[in-house]
Amino acid sequence: MDRKTFESIVIEALDSLPPEFARYLTNVEVRIEARPSRDQRRALGLRPWQTIYGLYEGVPLTERADGDPLLPDVITIFQAPLVRDFPSRDALRAEVRRTVLHEIAHFFGISDERLHELDAY
Repeated sequence: MDRKTFESIVIEALDSLPPEFARYLTNVEVRIEARPSRDQRRALGLRPWQTIYGLYEGVPLTERADGDPLLPDVITIFQAPLVRDFPSRDALRAEVRRTVLHEIAHFFGISDERLHELDAY
């Protein structure tokens, strides 16, 4: 799948966010990369056979002090593993949306453990 088509799927997921959540994302940059960088893999402790579909990098809203100047938070969606693992367009669209929502949950301060408790996996 070409990057432009994949990008449109990510944009579709972002556009589907309810306005009450989307309004908080003004200082969040969403990027698309082919796969996690060596530095990202190292920081996460990923083994060579492991991968991820998305990554949130920033300071969650729950950990911010008022008035602190912050760089934009970054959510990166990794195209290659998603396209590889979800070859049908419908399955890919659903997983991209799930991945986008998962990373946005981290922005709001929701941990992986809490997402498991909420059965969001």
